[in-house]
Amino acid sequence: MSSAPLKFPVHIPFVEQLGFELHSLGDGVAELRVDLKEAHLNSWEVAHGGVLMTLLDVAMAHAARSIHRDQPDFGPGVVTIEMKTSFMRPGEGELRAVGKLLHRSTTMAFCEGSVLGEDGRLCAHATGTFKYLKALPGRGRSVKALQRT
Repeated sequence: MSSAPLKFPVHIPFVEQLGFELHSLGDGVAELRVDLKEAHLNSWEVAHGGVLMTLLDVAMAHAARSIHRDQPDFGPGVVTIEMKTSFMRPGEGELRAVGKLLHRSTTMAFCEGSVLGEDGRLCAHATGTFKYLKALPGRGRSVKALQRT
C-alpha cells in the first residue's frame, strides 16, 4: 500500500509504540495501517486481538475527530465510552483499519470500524461510542489537557 503516512493530530505514546500510521483523515472517515511485527502477535503467530481492538478504537476516534479538523488544535478530543468488537479471521501482514463516523451530537460520536487484511478481506469489525471532551479529569482535582503535537 503506497500512500505516505500523515502526522497524527495528537501525541499518543501507546499508538506510536505499536507503530500505527495514519493514512487519511477527513469528512468523518479515518484510515490507519500497521505492518505487523513479532511484538504484535499472539501465540498463534497472528495479530493479537488487543492490537486489532486498539487499531479499531484509534481509527474510530480519529473518524469522530475528523469533523473538527478545521478548528484550532483539531477541536475537542474524544474518549471511548463503549466498544463492541467481532473477530472474523486472523490478521496477518499489513493491516488497514477504516473508521467511520455514523452519527454525532454535540457531545457524543457513534462510529464503526473495520480491519482488513492484506487480501482486503474483513478481519474484525467494531462499533463504538465516543464522548467529545476539552479536558480529562485526573487524580485529585487536576485536569489533564489533550497532548497536542
